[in-house]
Amino acid sequence: MFSGAIVALVTPFTDNGEVNYAKIKDLVQFHLSKGTDAIVPCGTTGESPTLSNKEKIKIFETIVKNTGKKIPVIAGTGNYNTAESIELTLEAKKIGADAALVITPYYNKPTQEGLYRHFMAIADKTDFPMVVYNVPGRTGVNILPETVERLASHSRIVAVKEASGNLGQISELHKRVGKKLAILSGDDNLTLPILSVGGKGVISVTANIVPGKVKEMIKAFEDCDKTRALELHQKLEDLNKVLFVETNPIPIKTAMNLMGFKVGGFRLPLCEMAKPNQEKLRTVLNSYQLIPGKA
Repeated sequence: MFSGAIVALVTPFTDNGEVNYAKIKDLVQFHLSKGTDAIVPCGTTGESPTLSNKEKIKIFETIVKNTGKKIPVIAGTGNYNTAESIELTLEAKKIGADAALVITPYYNKPTQEGLYRHFMAIADKTDFPMVVYNVPGRTGVNILPETVERLASHSRIVAVKEASGNLGQISELHKRVGKKLAILSGDDNLTLPILSVGGKGVISVTANIVPGKVKEMIKAFEDCDKTRALELHQKLEDLNKVLFVETNPIPIKTAMNLMGFKVGGFRLPLCEMAKPNQEKLRTVLNSYQLIPGKA
């Protein structure tokens, strides 16, 4: 159902820290013009823990309206509260989003059985396509391939965003569920390796600034031009690396501001990038000729 270069969209803020809905419209138009395959608002990159549900709903509405159904919108609706995740998923469905991205619950660290029941409850009570999001580095819990295999029996669970960084686990996951679910990379630097073990695309941070390059790499792989795919992967390596030199989305929003996107700052507890890392970021962006007026 979902594949290709999917952007994990940042949430732009105004100077006074409010969500900048006008800028969201601009970002949507940018991605439509660049051929981005789908948009994920209110995920990790969108600073979802600092957004109210009211803000998330308005963000979903803004993006759904401005995509005009040209590309799918996968709304970030999950958190550590199953009941609240159900409520927000139902709102996303009502608005007209195409699916929900649901993260493994964080902080309360459920067992594998608890994870299974969490996702099944949301799928049962919302009747809405779901992408399971596994990112143990953020949540403190790893959803195992055998648990995903159990979830794959549900017709509304259609994909997994895998950000465990464990290629062995992802290969095992494909062996178990590859014919039922789309496996999407959640790590930009591992997109090509994940494609090689059965992945179908990426939910990408880097695609906020170079969506065409991310899409080109995936297309080269799909066209069996492995040499070109590897070349593009290697060209993106420095950029992918520097965009995670501090906690995401600090580097990507800093990069976007340097490039002229004007997406604003951060909500606490996130804060501006350390100056030495800003200089590293600026140097890499200049090397890719991404800062206006720089060669």
